[in-house]
Amino acid sequence: MRIVHLILTRRFAGSERYAVELANAQAQAGHEVAMVLRRVATEDRPDAIAHRLDPAVRVESVGLLSPIWQARRIVRRLHPDVAHAHLGDACLVLHGLSGECLRVASLHVAYKARQHAGLDALIAIAPWQLPAIPEAMRAHSVQIDNWTCVVPESPDARERIRAEARIAPDAFVFGTLGRVEHSKGLDLLIEAWKRAALPADARLVIVGQGEASEALRKAAPREVVMPGFVSAPQDWLAAFDVFISAARREPFGLVLLEAMNARLPILSTASEGARHLSEVIGAPLLALEDPDALACALREAHALRPARRSYPMERFSIDARVAEIERFYLRELATPGKSFARAEAS
Repeated sequence: MRIVHLILTRRFAGSERYAVELANAQAQAGHEVAMVLRRVATEDRPDAIAHRLDPAVRVESVGLLSPIWQARRIVRRLHPDVAHAHLGDACLVLHGLSGECLRVASLHVAYKARQHAGLDALIAIAPWQLPAIPEAMRAHSVQIDNWTCVVPESPDARERIRAEARIAPDAFVFGTLGRVEHSKGLDLLIEAWKRAALPADARLVIVGQGEASEALRKAAPREVVMPGFVSAPQDWLAAFDVFISAARREPFGLVLLEAMNARLPILSTASEGARHLSEVIGAPLLALEDPDALACALREAHALRPARRSYPMERFSIDARVAEIERFYLRELATPGKSFARAEAS
């Protein structure tokens, strides 16, 4: 099968991880896979995207001038069976390709008519997204969980990261990672940290970068460590004792799966994704936008010092989820009245 993925963002984060891992897995399964990126995402820098792709994935890039039009031309040239869009601009590319290939989008955030109306098929990453999809489109939609690829930590990760961050070996470390933006509630976390007034051995680590980074650094007390973007998040997770998600909105919570892989106790607000994963998390969720509740949870965790634990991760196997996506492609390619039948023989 010929598959083209499109993601026109500039930096690597959770949605980009999904697109990259899916493209890599499909290429490794023998499909002919390409990825359309912005040129800036192909640069030689740690938070770029292209260098994370398997060599079997063909990389195409678009410049600053009319990127949607450029990407549409690339898709036409590649003549795929499936064009799979990730996030807003990529979805807009597909609007001009009706009838030319199966046009699929993953709902990394929520259904948005401007982006998703008129496409051929949608993949929801969590059940809460489905009711917003118009009824006619829902017949061509499916819910498929995100997955997690286990990346082993370095053997000395905990000790090395703590030493680099000037955190004492016996400190009790709360940590979070992800894009630093309003939806992630990191301003609430900083306020809760101040209200918790934890003992001197406690540290908070916020890993990631984003539009709110500068404001967050200004608001953070000195015991908060903010290393910015890191290329080996699994090593930082190894240095944590408790993982925190203070999100106002979290569509699925891929980062929660990463914390589970690291066997970390989790404190999470009741975001959409955390509610979907609550049975797996196995701990009560905290009220949204409530720094007092979060401060109380921080104090309790510091006092109890919960141990690492194992989580039931079987349902988040990438092989099973990628197979589901392929079956969904084939189902939609065979939809009566659509001219996509050739892919079944590819």
